[in-house]
Amino acid sequence: MTTRLTELAILFFSVAKWFLLAGVVGLLVGLSSTLFLILLQSSLVFMQSFPYAFLLLPIGLALSALMTTKLAPRAQGYGTEQVIRAIHQEGGKIHPRMIPVKFVATIVTIASGGSAGNVGPCAQIGGGLCSALGQLIRLEDVDRIRLVVCGISAGFAAVFGTPVAGALFAIEVLWIGRLSYGALFPSLVSAFVGYQVTSTLGIAYLSPVSPSVPSLTIHFFLSVGLAGVTFGVAAFIFVEILGIGKRLSNLTKTSPVLTGVIGGSSLIAVTLLFSDDYLGLGWTMVAQALKGDDVPWYAFALKAITTSVTLNFGGSGGILLPLCFYGAALGSALAHGLGLDPATFAALGLVSVLAGATNTPIAAIVLAMELFGPAIAPYAATSCAMSYLLTGHRSVIPTQLLHESKSPTFSLASQQEIEGATWDIKSRRTTFTNIFFGKPSSPDSSDE
Repeated sequence: MTTRLTELAILFFSVAKWFLLAGVVGLLVGLSSTLFLILLQSSLVFMQSFPYAFLLLPIGLALSALMTTKLAPRAQGYGTEQVIRAIHQEGGKIHPRMIPVKFVATIVTIASGGSAGNVGPCAQIGGGLCSALGQLIRLEDVDRIRLVVCGISAGFAAVFGTPVAGALFAIEVLWIGRLSYGALFPSLVSAFVGYQVTSTLGIAYLSPVSPSVPSLTIHFFLSVGLAGVTFGVAAFIFVEILGIGKRLSNLTKTSPVLTGVIGGSSLIAVTLLFSDDYLGLGWTMVAQALKGDDVPWYAFALKAITTSVTLNFGGSGGILLPLCFYGAALGSALAHGLGLDPATFAALGLVSVLAGATNTPIAAIVLAMELFGPAIAPYAATSCAMSYLLTGHRSVIPTQLLHESKSPTFSLASQQEIEGATWDIKSRRTTFTNIFFGKPSSPDSSDE
């Protein structure tokens, strides 16, 4: 009896401790995210008053590249991947210098026209603040890591306005095939507090029209299945496009400033050929797709290209919002091609591509329900799960750790970063029987 009471007392104080710490994190990240989002929006409004502001792209990317390279290299690129690496490899320690550099570099990148998002920077800035707080109050590594995870959840919730999805994203994005259940409660608290702070301070969220989801029929379910396959392949391609951009950037072998000038000039060329709809955050076209309005059928491809150029050629910003643009535009194009409701499939595309490209299907399913209502849940679950599987062992977040293979046919070393992960097929002569039933071929059936 004494042992049980002791256990209960310890767990009670643990809950109380994390309720307090996570609440502080939510307040801290909510305030920092509000400041960031307000300054970013003000910068965008200012730049939009000039009709040819996108001509400043070479200067913007060059300046961002110079700042991040000289002051805080970990502020380069997306943001979320650096926080995850700090969690896995450095006990949650993030250098405080990264916070102001990421803050300024992202605003410079997006305000000048770079194609990037605002979720990753809020998560990285929030993670940096949480790391500093953890070191200030001398938390042990395990607690400091949990605090940084709370920073990710609060940053996600502060931008999307979806606290439950934010909390689940933070505990799911660390590994492929595993959830960090120990951080679930504090992540929820920090996400709810962060969301309340930003919404109270006037941050506006995407307010899509809830699509009129049709009742379940065989035809519609097969259409959702086809869409899930399409979104999974599309997520696969998005990751590859990012990789191509990185390889092209490495081939330039020039100074960071010149790399930024090359990237900015390339984006100017895309803009002159098409339009400036594929620059910046892209919220306008996302909202159009979710309302069922027409968007160019090729919009998703151009967004992938401009994002890859921006983030690989000196720019700093997030990857999640471009993924949402990519998925929503693709879903809209697919629906028009199949004669289906474009709003419904834009919504499914948004969450499904996010699920596949970041390997966070559970968070994406909940995100669908928080954004579009519970009626879409069964279809989003089907589409997100298929996209997650078909994306394979790759991710837009290369520092995720691989915990579990997506198919027993593959042999993978566990607990390795996905970017450098090596895998092999268990049998050199793989048959459909092996794939369906998970039976490896007998030794004498292998090739000589």
